[in-house]
Amino acid sequence: MGLGCAPVSISDMGILKIAACQLNPTVGDVEANTNKIISVIEHAKERGASLVIFPELAISGYPPEDLLAKPSYIDKCHKELGRLTEATVGITAIVGTVELDAQLYNAAAVLDNGKLVSFVRKEILPNYLVFDEKRYFASGDGPARVFYKDGVLFGVTICEDAWFRDGPISKVAKLGAEIIININASPYSIGKRQTRAEMLKDRCRESQVSIVYVNQVGGQDELVFDGASMVYDRAGALTLLAESFIEEVVYFDFQSETFSGNSARAEIAPGPIVLSESNSELSPQGIERLDDFCLVGSSSKVADPTFLAAEFKPQSWSKVPFVPLSESIDDTMALETYQALIVGTRDYVVKNGFQEVVLGLSGGIDSSLVATIATDALGPEHVHCVAMPSRYSSVGSLTDAQDLAKRLGVDLIEVPIEMAHQAYLEMSSEYLGERFQGLTEENLQSRLRGVLLMALSNQRNWLVLTTGNKSELATGYSTLYGDTAGGYGVIKDLSKTMVYRLAELRNRVTSQPVIPETVLKKPPSAELRPDQRDDQSLPPYEVLDPIVESLVELEYSTAELIEAGFEVETVLRVARLIDINEYKRRQNPPGVRVTQRAFGKDRRVPITNGFKPWRTEI
Repeated sequence: MGLGCAPVSISDMGILKIAACQLNPTVGDVEANTNKIISVIEHAKERGASLVIFPELAISGYPPEDLLAKPSYIDKCHKELGRLTEATVGITAIVGTVELDAQLYNAAAVLDNGKLVSFVRKEILPNYLVFDEKRYFASGDGPARVFYKDGVLFGVTICEDAWFRDGPISKVAKLGAEIIININASPYSIGKRQTRAEMLKDRCRESQVSIVYVNQVGGQDELVFDGASMVYDRAGALTLLAESFIEEVVYFDFQSETFSGNSARAEIAPGPIVLSESNSELSPQGIERLDDFCLVGSSSKVADPTFLAAEFKPQSWSKVPFVPLSESIDDTMALETYQALIVGTRDYVVKNGFQEVVLGLSGGIDSSLVATIATDALGPEHVHCVAMPSRYSSVGSLTDAQDLAKRLGVDLIEVPIEMAHQAYLEMSSEYLGERFQGLTEENLQSRLRGVLLMALSNQRNWLVLTTGNKSELATGYSTLYGDTAGGYGVIKDLSKTMVYRLAELRNRVTSQPVIPETVLKKPPSAELRPDQRDDQSLPPYEVLDPIVESLVELEYSTAELIEAGFEVETVLRVARLIDINEYKRRQNPPGVRVTQRAFGKDRRVPITNGFKPWRTEI
């Protein structure tokens, strides 16, 4: 082994035995992440792999955010990289980590036979939507590098580097690389899997290279990483595909397509970094599942990556303007969204040290879906539901809650709030009048429920799951310190129409439906006053949701919505509600991000804000 371009002995046809590992790291738990990587490396050696690949920033976890401002954290990452390097005796590994060299870089460490051979730095740093890598990292510089192992020349790139024509992939391809290792921490959003696939196909065809795309899985705060690691050949055909949202290692052989004979590879690409040769005769084909967790709608059987690749028909997707998102996606994409909610919820709960959750179960569609997702994520024994009927709750709502809890097999506590409601009215009458009026009394009921849920959380260390959806968050149709009180918002990035779509889908993917049909059919209502319905306060959701999605996710103007046929008063009213309720959204808990633009990091609008285009655009 050495650096330079000395001739090396090779077979007539190079074969690189690869293990592509999509893992679920925990941000900040550098030692545990490294232990997992080392364990996978040892098993990959036993399986006969010669090159093992891990995701972007796999040692630190992604995104580490302001942990990167702590020198002790950077030192810990470097220390663990040293320990990891020692574990690569007999194999080559590519692992995402941080590199400090006067400046901080997002890098891929190339480790070979117990030595750190090289860092490859990320060149193109994303700085949009949830990404703010320019806050932490310097852009990679220096000459392009290629690596030589087992008769194959390969290049290494990191995530965003693959997204641009004539970018880093093109540079290493021009040096003779025939396969590109692209390591990623690419978060899920609806349609992202299809967009990635089309992008990779284009890069392969443009540069005439194969690409191994390795992605992280798991939840990190509001982000969910879906894995779905892929291998494309130089013609742009998808040949291998890992499962989504599950930790797996894909083992496969890459056979050199361009080289045979015994001449030095340096004749094609001057100055490759030559890595140790593998002596393994084993062929490590197949997928090894590391996680025994089985998502709803998926099989516990380890799938064949070639079969998955044949089944997946990537095609570009973008949301249809002015149509609810729930009508723009097919069942496969809807199921992926449901699975993302499961993984995001599971990992937020578990990684933050909780074992059990609690939520208010009203008998409505939102809380019914949240309870179902929580049960799918954690198991029924870890989910506690609380029915808290008021004087305005219908008998049907309580029986629906009881029916759902029975179907899910979860604990249901029933605590009527009438006594507390009446006591608060009497206690406050001197200051607020003999009776609360309108919205004040409605909000009181929600806050009483929030107080009870938080008391259970304090006493029993149960994490409170909120049940608000994106339509409500957008328009402020929620109560601060009431239904917004809690630790995690499972469906905060789902519009109301998407809530119904996923509830109906969930009922179809198992042999027995879990959400009662009565819940799906009754008109949505907060039940905070007699005969209340949501459409008395908001436009019908089939009208509201495309307006919200167009304004928030697609950045359409009110004028464009009106031109598309929406009623003028409705558009301006919704735009105003979105604007004035930013202060409420800032006080909501984090929740799973599944759309192209969620409330939170994706959309950073100032609360104090004099820009009111809805007043002047028409």
